[in-house]
Amino acid sequence: METTKPKEEWNNPSQNQPKPENKKIVAGILAILIGGIGIHKFILGYTKEGIIQIILSVVTCGIAGLVPFIEGIIYLTKSDEDFYQTYQVNKRPWF
Repeated sequence: METTKPKEEWNNPSQNQPKPENKKIVAGILAILIGGIGIHKFILGYTKEGIIQIILSVVTCGIAGLVPFIEGIIYLTKSDEDFYQTYQVNKRPWF
């Protein structure tokens, strides 16, 4: 009688692929709550845009905080794959 070997999990290429890190929830919530300081831009890797957001918030006395609020809503309403492709792969810094 022939025995069947269990499938080796380490040899399965689909499970060895690293899952892309999705920062959608963190960036969306931080953009809504404290977006004026640009922290969501830094989390997504947009240093220049984060600095611009801080400067705009200071110059406009916080009125420019409306932009990250809208961005946060957009981030949270996108699907995980759409968010990943738009903001982490294609590096779209605004909206």
